[in-house]
Amino acid sequence: MKKIKRELRVNEAISAKEVRLIGREDNQLGVMDIGKALEIAKREGLDLIEIVPQASPPVCQVMDYGKFKYWREKKLREARKKQKIYEIKQVKMRIKIGEHDYQVKKRLALKFLERGDKVKVTIMFLGRQISYPELGRRLLDRLIEETNQISEVESSPRLEGRNMTMVLKSKHG
Repeated sequence: MKKIKRELRVNEAISAKEVRLIGREDNQLGVMDIGKALEIAKREGLDLIEIVPQASPPVCQVMDYGKFKYWREKKLREARKKQKIYEIKQVKMRIKIGEHDYQVKKRLALKFLERGDKVKVTIMFLGRQISYPELGRRLLDRLIEETNQISEVESSPRLEGRNMTMVLKSKHG
C-alpha cells in the first residue's frame, strides 16, 4: 500500500498572488497580498502555511510549521488507531447438506461473527442443481433467521454463476 504524502507549501513556496489569511489565534485577517501575509508571519516569528490550496484565493495560516506537522501526524495516528479492520471469512455449503453439517457451518459462522469478522456464505450448485436456486435461497434464509440475534445481512443473497452468495456482518462490532 503506497502512502500518499502531500507536503503543504510554506512561506516563499506559496505561489498565489493573493491569500485569505488566518492569524495565529484562528482569527480571520481577510484577503491580502502574499507579500503582506509573509511580512505578518515573519514579524510574529512564525511561518505562513498554505492550508487549503484549492480554495480561491488559497487559505493560509500563520503558525509554527514544526508544531503544525507534529499535530497533523498525531491526528493521523489517532485516526488509524480507531480504524476497524474487517476480515471476511468464508463458509461454503451445498444445497444437499446434512443437518449435522449445516449446524457445524452455522457454529463456524457464529464464531466468526462474534469475533467481529464478516462472513461470506456461499452455496455451491452441482450439475442440474442450478435449476433449483430457490433451495439455496431457502438455506440462506434459514441461516439468516438462526443468526439474526448477532448478525445482519450486509449484501443479500444473489446468484453468481454456479454459486449463491451473501455477506453477514456482526450487529455489535
